[in-house]
Formats: sequence, structure tokens, C-alpha cells
Amino acid sequence: MDVNDVTGSTQQAIEIVTDLMSTWGIQVVGAIALLLVGRWAAGMVRRGVRRSLEKGNIDAALVPFFSSMGYYLTLTVVLIAVLSLFGVQTTSLVAVLGAASLAVGLALQGTLSSFAAGVMLLIFRPVRIGDFVEVAGQAGSVTELGLFTMLLKTGDNIQIIIPNSSVYGAVIKNYSAHDTRRIDLVMGVSYNDDLGTAKRIIEETLSKEARVLADPAPTIAVSELADSSVNFVVRPWVNSGDYWPTRFDLTRALKENLEAGGCSIPYPQQDLHVLEMPAQATH
Repeated sequence: MDVNDVTGSTQQAIEIVTDLMSTWGIQVVGAIALLLVGRWAAGMVRRGVRRSLEKGNIDAALVPFFSSMGYYLTLTVVLIAVLSLFGVQTTSLVAVLGAASLAVGLALQGTLSSFAAGVMLLIFRPVRIGDFVEVAGQAGSVTELGLFTMLLKTGDNIQIIIPNSSVYGAVIKNYSAHDTRRIDLVMGVSYNDDLGTAKRIIEETLSKEARVLADPAPTIAVSELADSSVNFVVRPWVNSGDYWPTRFDLTRALKENLEAGGCSIPYPQQDLHVLEMPAQATH
């Protein structure tokens, strides 16, 4: 190869590089600087969001999610700004990203619905870990509350997984939300029994039960003249954690004490009246 040809090619390459540098040099330097500043700003946003959420006592499961979302959203804005420096039509790019996001959202509609519901549950906290709840037709203690599902443990130790989309917006019965609960019992005595004696026995039974609270005072009243019995409503208040043990023990104690005091708890019964028909005359 001729030396003059090599020299000419070298000069041509230098001219091309010089033209590129003169044309795009400022943009390249600006893009690099913008990327560095943008990455720094994204890190600041992530740390700021994390500190704000931690000070606001937001659930720990949401802190990494929202801080990462702020980080990547900031980087996305920076990348779009960098592309605009090179003359790229970012409007079309944003439209494509929006269409892609819409398609993904439609494909994952159920999953995203559960995710959004999980975020709302973690923010507003209608239920907490350990609460005994009834939701979506299921009852149990909450063992885990995630971004997509809620885990319940029933009394017979069965795990139930409920999508958050079936929880948020539905009726939730939280039996652990308050410190106290009322026990509702119905005790029936015979129509032949003395109602004053029955009420006194019920009052004494409740007073001897240490788990029954004095305030609010229990309610004891005749509520119904039923088919086979006169029914008393017995409504004592207890601490929420004592509800079931106290209910079981009171049911037995009331039955035994009423019978020991001379009252009877009648079985359901019906009276049968037999009418004799007059004999027909024979021909």
C-alpha cells in the first residue's frame, strides 16, 4: 500500500472524528454529565423516600417498594432527557412506553388489582398480624399480610390464602380491633320456674367468674316467651383474649347452677290433644 494512501486515509479519519466531535461533542459531554447528576439525584430521591416512610410509620414491606419506585422513575426521566439531547423524538418513545404499560396492565389485571389492594391494606392497616378476622367468607388469625395475598390460620390450624383483591373493599370483621368483647348467651328456664330466682342465680354465677368485667355491667333480662321456655339474655363483657374460654365455662356453669337452684332447662316440647269423635250410628 502506498504511503500517500495511508496518510490520506488517516487524515480522512481524523477529519471524520473532528467533525463528529464538533457536532456531537457537546451533546456527549452533556449527556454524560446529565447521567451522572441524574443517578445522584435518583439516589437522593430513594433515600429521601425511605426516610419519609420510616418516619411515617409505614409498613416495612412498603418502604423498599416505594423507594425503588422513586429511584427508577427518576432514572427514566433522566434517560428521556438524555435522548432528547441527541434529537430523539421522546414523545413517540413515551407513547410506546405508555402503550406497552397498558398492555402489561391488562394482561396482569388480576395481579395488579391484588397488588394495589395490598398497598392500601398496608397503608391504612384495617387488620394487623395476629388479629382474628372474618373476611371473604373465611375466619382465622392473620399470619401474614403481603403485597398480593393475606394468609389466615384457622382454629384447626389450616392455612387459608386470600388474594388482597378479595379483601380490600369487602366487609371485614375484625374481632381483635377492641380490647373487650361481649358474650351473648341465651338461657331458657321452665314456665313453672320463678323468674326472680333464675335471675339471681345468673347474677351470682357471673359475679363468681373473675374474667367477667364489672364495667360495662352485664345485661340480664327476659327476652322471649318461647314455645318451650322463658328465655333470658345473658350478656357479660370480657377481655378479647378471654372470650372463648369464658364463654365455654359460663355456658356450663349457668346450666349447672340453674339446675342446682331448683330451676329446670326444658327440652323443646309440644302438647298433643286427642279429640274423641262421636261414634257413628250403625244401620
